[in-house]
Amino acid sequence: MNTKEKILNHIREFGPIQPKEIFSSFDIGEQMLYRHLKNLLQEGLLEKIGSSPKVFYKTKPQYVKPSGAILVKEVADIIEGNFYHITPSGEELIGKFGFVSWCMERGFDVQKKSQEFFKIISKYKKIRKNDLINATTKLRKVFKSGADKLYYYDFYSLEVFGKTKMGQKLLYAKQSENKRLMKEISEQIKPALVKLIKRESVGAVAYVPPTVPRKLQFMKVLEKNLNILLPQVKIIKVSSKIRVPQKTLRKIADRIENANKTFVVEKGSDFNNVLLIDDAVGSGASINQIAQKMKERGIAKKVIGFAVTGSLNDFDVISEV
Repeated sequence: MNTKEKILNHIREFGPIQPKEIFSSFDIGEQMLYRHLKNLLQEGLLEKIGSSPKVFYKTKPQYVKPSGAILVKEVADIIEGNFYHITPSGEELIGKFGFVSWCMERGFDVQKKSQEFFKIISKYKKIRKNDLINATTKLRKVFKSGADKLYYYDFYSLEVFGKTKMGQKLLYAKQSENKRLMKEISEQIKPALVKLIKRESVGAVAYVPPTVPRKLQFMKVLEKNLNILLPQVKIIKVSSKIRVPQKTLRKIADRIENANKTFVVEKGSDFNNVLLIDDAVGSGASINQIAQKMKERGIAKKVIGFAVTGSLNDFDVISEV
């Protein structure tokens, strides 16, 4: 057994374990130890948890193909590209390995569940065009004026399987103020946004400001990472004596009132088409009422709304994010 295998077995027995504890058990240099750890990480045999100076290593569960479950390539590809689940302990279950682990933990038949996942994802992929979901029809069912169009990058959740890959990433990016997830979201949606800007001849961009105080705000990080080189329409979130976040309101009428009284659009240049970006659209009240204010102030003739995620049904209220 070589040194790398010995280190792996040691971590398997005593992990999660810090490098200094591993180092004290082996007669090798520190540089060599970290080289072995790096190789084991790259081979998918270890995973690293925590952040410096409290970094721990533990063995990574290996894929075990359940008896009788042979996933055809078409189904396997859909799962690999779309399955994503964050466990209660904060571990990411991704792709085929994550899907099988998720099924086995819950006692599901992997073959049947994979077919169900394939059908649901395939159904909604058919309505995507230019990497976006057009939600304008749903917008018009609720609001007669305001935003002219509305697009989602993805739904927030779907039937049976709950939150989508993007829905989960957005939820935990915001709640845990996770910069890595925020960056991943920004990088994923940017190509579709660039195409949308060109297609709609967008002349300016605006961002819906956050309504819940956080040290690291997703919308601020998103704005920085997207780095859209267009003039920006400034929107300000004002607070009354008691701050009432949009996500705490269950009725659409209450959300409309909240948006009308707490969002202010700064007067600036006039534009034909403005792109208004939000993280999640449930009722649609924030985007629609801000769009209405832009038009009333003569800032925009046309407002195109965009959300990273949106409700599947006709403006369910998304309260988590």
